Amino acid sequence: MSTVAEGRPAGRSTAATPEERGSVRLALRNPRWLKTEVLAGLVVALALIPEAIAFSVIAGVDPRLGLFASFTMAVTTAVLGGRPAMISAATGAVALVIAPLVASHGIDHFLAAVILAGVFQVVLALVGAARLMRFVPRSVMVGFVNALAILIFSSQVPELLGVPWAVYPLTALGLLVVFLLPRLTTVVPAPLVAIVVITALVVALGTDVPTVGDKGELPESLPVLLLPDVPLTLETFRIIAPFSLTMALVGLMESLMTAKLVDDITDTRSDKTRESWAQGVANTVTGLFGGMGGCAMIGQTMINVKASGARTRISTFLAGVFLLVLVVSLGEVVAVIPMAALVAIMIFVSWATFDWHSVRPSTLRRMPLPETLVMVSTVVVTVWTHNLALGVVVGVLVAMIAFARRVAHFVRVDREVVVQDGEPVARYTVHGELFFASSNDLYTMFDYAGDPQRVVIDFEDSHLWDASTVAALDSVTDKYAHYGTDVRITGLNQASRRMRVRLGGLLNQDH
Repeated sequence: MSTVAEGRPAGRSTAATPEERGSVRLALRNPRWLKTEVLAGLVVALALIPEAIAFSVIAGVDPRLGLFASFTMAVTTAVLGGRPAMISAATGAVALVIAPLVASHGIDHFLAAVILAGVFQVVLALVGAARLMRFVPRSVMVGFVNALAILIFSSQVPELLGVPWAVYPLTALGLLVVFLLPRLTTVVPAPLVAIVVITALVVALGTDVPTVGDKGELPESLPVLLLPDVPLTLETFRIIAPFSLTMALVGLMESLMTAKLVDDITDTRSDKTRESWAQGVANTVTGLFGGMGGCAMIGQTMINVKASGARTRISTFLAGVFLLVLVVSLGEVVAVIPMAALVAIMIFVSWATFDWHSVRPSTLRRMPLPETLVMVSTVVVTVWTHNLALGVVVGVLVAMIAFARRVAHFVRVDREVVVQDGEPVARYTVHGELFFASSNDLYTMFDYAGDPQRVVIDFEDSHLWDASTVAALDSVTDKYAHYGTDVRITGLNQASRRMRVRLGGLLNQDH
C-alpha cells in the first residue's frame, strides 16, 4: 500500500509521532522530510567550518585537524550513535584539555592521546558510565542549558569587536531573517537563507568584512589513515593517559548532557550507552585519520534540531559529508561567506537554547531556594571556567548537599513511657531514613539519664542505610549500657537487620 502525507501508511492519522519522525526509512520515503534533513545538514556543515578552525587554533594545531575531526566524528556517530540528529565534531572543551600536550610533546603524542581517549570512552560505556546520567537533577540540566546559551553568545562577541561597521547591519539583517522567516515559511531553513542572502549581498557590493577564509587555510585533500609516530612504551602511556582520560570524561559528559537535551526537545528517548561507545569509536577513528577528536556540539546540534527541524541520522551524516565536500572541493566559495551570517545564526541559537521560563520572576518565586541555587551554581561555574563538565559536576554536588540537608531533618524520634509487667518502660519510635547525614543527630535524641531501666527503640518506620547509622546506633546502646539500662531494638527490616548484624560492635571499638 502506498503511503500518504508524512510518510505514514494509508488509513492512519497523518500526524507523525516523534519516533516516526526520527526514522531514516520514513524520511527517505518522504520528500519533505528528506529535504529538511539535507538542508539542515548543509547549514550545520557551514556553521561547523569556522568553529572547527577556531578550535584548532585553541588546541595549537593545523586547522585541517579540526576540520577532519568534524567530518569523521559526524559521520561515525551518525552511523553508530544512540542519539539521532545530534552533531558531534571538534569542540572547544576537548581543545582546551588537549592543548598543553600539543605544546609539550607535539602532534604525534596528541593524536595518540585522541585514540586512547576513544578507547577509554568505549571502556567507560561498557562499565555503565552512561547510567550515571540518572543522577543529574533537572535543575542542573536547566543550569547546563542556560550556561551553554551564555557561552554560545559570548563566543560570538569577539566577532563583533574591532570589525568594519558593515558587520553590524549585516548581522542585524541575519538576525531578522532567522527570527522572522520561520513565521512566514519553513520550506527552507532560515539559517541557510541568512547565509545565502548575506553572502550574495557582500559579494555584490564588494564589501570588505571578515569571512570564513580569514579563520585559516582550508584543506585541499582528503584525510588519510595514519598511525602516530610514538614509541609504544609505558612512558608514552604515562604521558598521554592523563590527557586522554580527562578528554574522555569531558567528552562523554558533554555528549550525554546534549543527548538528554535533544531527548527533551524531540520527545524521544536515546540509547545513552550506545552513544557513549560510539563517541569512543568516533574519537579513535578521528585520531587514526589525523583529527583532533571531539564530542557532541550543543550549538550545532541546536542549529540542526531546533533551527532547522532535523530529526534523523541523515542530517548528521550529511553534515559531515557536506563539510568535507565544501572545504576540499568548494573551499574558495566557502571562504567568502561573511562571518556576520554565522554570528547571527549562533546568536539566534543562544537565544533559542536559553530556558527563559526558568528565570521568570513568577517561576523563581515558586521554585524552592535550593533548586534555584543548584541552577545558579551550575551556570556560574560553567561560565566562569568555560568548562561545561566542571559546571555539571559542581551543580550535582550542590544538589546532593542540598538533598542531604533536606533529608537530614526528616528523621523524628517520638518518646513515651508505658508500664509493662508493673515496670515503667521508655518506648522510642524512630521515623525517617537514616544515613550519614540524618543519623548524626540520632545520638542526641534520647534521655539517657532520665529513662527508666528498660528502653525499647522501634525502627519499624525507619531504615538503616549505611555504616554511619550503625555506628550511631551502637553509640546509643553503649551510652545506655553506661547507665545500666536494658535496651531492646525492634522493628528493623531485613536489610537493616543484616547490616547491623554484620557491622554492629565493630565501628566504635577503638573509641
